Amino acid sequence: MSGSVVDNTVSSGNSSAAIPTDISGQILDLDEDDDLEVFSKDTTLTDGSSLNASMQTSSASMINQYKFEEEEEDADTKDIFVTVDNPESHVTAIETYITYRVETKTTRSEFDSSEFEVRRRYQDFLWLKGRLEEAHPTLIVHPLPEKFVMKGMVERFNEDFIETRRSALHKFLNKIAEHPIFSSSEDFKIFLTAGSGELTSHKKQGPGFLSRMGETVKAVAAAVRGVRSRPQEFTDMQEYVEAFSQKISSIDKVTQRIVREQKEYLEELKECGPTYALWSQSEEELAEPLKNVAGCVDKCCKETDEQVKHLNDHLIPVLHEYVLCADTLKAVLRRRDNIQADFEAKTEALATKKADRDAMRDELDKTEDRLEWANNALKSDWTRWQKGMRTDLRSAFIDTAERNVSYYEKVRCFLINIHFVSLLCC
Repeated sequence: MSGSVVDNTVSSGNSSAAIPTDISGQILDLDEDDDLEVFSKDTTLTDGSSLNASMQTSSASMINQYKFEEEEEDADTKDIFVTVDNPESHVTAIETYITYRVETKTTRSEFDSSEFEVRRRYQDFLWLKGRLEEAHPTLIVHPLPEKFVMKGMVERFNEDFIETRRSALHKFLNKIAEHPIFSSSEDFKIFLTAGSGELTSHKKQGPGFLSRMGETVKAVAAAVRGVRSRPQEFTDMQEYVEAFSQKISSIDKVTQRIVREQKEYLEELKECGPTYALWSQSEEELAEPLKNVAGCVDKCCKETDEQVKHLNDHLIPVLHEYVLCADTLKAVLRRRDNIQADFEAKTEALATKKADRDAMRDELDKTEDRLEWANNALKSDWTRWQKGMRTDLRSAFIDTAERNVSYYEKVRCFLINIHFVSLLCC
């Protein structure tokens, strides 16, 4: 289903930067002893100025003074906008599944219209991701949410699960739309514009089962052989990814544990308010102070509930997204190594065989070109990924820090009131 809409003139622009010479110092440094810094009266700021008692030193003010080192991409440079919303449940005789509305607005000339609306299910997103990885093995495709239900999710199609998946699918498509190569892919265009029947027909045009099996066998063989002389820059990338994966996974697990503990604390706290309220009914002289305590506890419950919701909705999804990103990066680096291993194997074969040397040399030249393209593509995409990762994590961490400051300032006021009322009771 498609329709027309008045075009909004948008300019397009994409850029890529070269990979840094040294990336070892750019890993998120989150060791146990270095994850917190304490500001004292004599602290020296990064610009050389000193922090003294006369300066505004509240946590909130310091967060508000934080400036991004990298400017976010101007929305005016985009020429394709994608929205994933309006999930619908479908029940058939053999399965139950969810479809999502995918709306696209664009000014690109290769599209027949400026606006499209289609419905897609998770399997369609999975197909798109696979096609992009197949066509561009060393470019970084943003991860999809897991296909299966995460541990602790009681109902597969409950509202929280559907909304979490919708949000992740929305981000996946927008990452593709922002990519200078993926956004021009014919598969991406078909995903955004084709009707259900046309998309199904297009899916059948992909490589057959035997072809895919052959590629898998070649990849396994290349992985077994390994590479003899991986360029140092890709070794550095691999070490970076391993360290990043370990750190982001640890933060993800700790954050989820904190949320679980806060939920348990909240359930216990909810029992306190009614207890104080009931107590006030049997203590006439303490009735008013006890009611005030009950009111303060109820306010603490409300703030804690909002705090838990914020962590669930804003921090945990970003952390888990980059846990998946780390797995994607490992797969990309493996595919690059497989291409190099294939090139090295063909180089050895050419050196040992005398027959059909011309044909083998032509094949070797093609493999060498493929390796060069794969290396350059990965180096360029690596820089884009790092910039996006730092922007996403920085935004999530600062947003969470601001929310934490607000939460603890409010809770502290409530606790002071409770303490004051307790003194009155004595």
